[in-house]
Amino acid sequence: MSAITPSTEAIRARAVLLGRSRWGVAEIIFWVLAFACYWLFPTKLSLLSEIAILGLVALSVDLVLGYAGIVTLGQGAFFGIGAYAAGLAAKHGMGTSLWSDPVIGLFIGGGVAAVIGFATSFLVLRGSDMTRLMVTLGVALIVDEVVNQMKWLTGGSDGLQGVLPSAVLGIWEFDLFGRVAFVYSMVVLFVLFVIARALVKSPFGLSLQAIKGNMLRTRAIGMPVNARLVAVYTVAAFYAGVAGALAAQTTQFASPDYVAFHRSADAMLMLVFGGAGHLYGGLLGSIIFRTMQDVLGNITPQYWQFWLGVTLVALVLFVRGGILGLLGNMLAAWRRKGGAS
Repeated sequence: MSAITPSTEAIRARAVLLGRSRWGVAEIIFWVLAFACYWLFPTKLSLLSEIAILGLVALSVDLVLGYAGIVTLGQGAFFGIGAYAAGLAAKHGMGTSLWSDPVIGLFIGGGVAAVIGFATSFLVLRGSDMTRLMVTLGVALIVDEVVNQMKWLTGGSDGLQGVLPSAVLGIWEFDLFGRVAFVYSMVVLFVLFVIARALVKSPFGLSLQAIKGNMLRTRAIGMPVNARLVAVYTVAAFYAGVAGALAAQTTQFASPDYVAFHRSADAMLMLVFGGAGHLYGGLLGSIIFRTMQDVLGNITPQYWQFWLGVTLVALVLFVRGGILGLLGNMLAAWRRKGGAS
């Protein structure tokens, strides 16, 4: 029997996928600079840890909105669920048992959020974008109220006290200067980013973009649209839950603010700043958003939200695709100019 050789189309498709998965120089520089912040800004490590956590939340929004086209305001709920799940595990582990290990806490927080995300994903798939938006918002409000009412478990409006995770992998204790928290947050962000990058560069990721572009056509050619959307929504919920677990572990606290509506709105805002559908858009947006919040809060504490709103309006009106879209347009114009000359 003669061996079956791959067709020309299969070879080309494989070459395209391999080309899409290669890391560019700009990506490598981005991550080198991100980790180098440990030495570049040693007095800002707590702020940088928060930026990394916000970037992970924005990354989760990008997976469902930028690639699958699911408009959502519910990622803040998954963030809070992950925070409380990991916080409760650390609190009742009392810093000694396996449950209080931060890495285990990440899986607990992400896993609980993923289960709830999977359970609610079937509601999100129903109706138009407006219906999805309202359903995700409704889920977020329900979670917020449950956290406030279950005082015996969550601490109610006082928050969850006594969150004392043990050392990371039993070696690195969290310190007051935020050094371990920064490295820990950055490593988790990088690992999950690599997984998300592989996901969106794979045939599964391409199918999500096809669904976003034309759901009726992809359904007509036999693609399991609902299954793909449920899968990516669950994965995004897991990412947001891990981000919440990181927040609870690094601050040793979890409060109703973690499930508040503004968490989802902030994540959406960060993605708009950076640019949806790029993965790096959420990370860049988190840097811009949190830095502006910190700088403007010091300059004009009463009006920082005003200037943030002005920036958002200007960005939406005059820049298409966020900061990454602007940079892409500038690069394309430069290449055209170079080709013309």
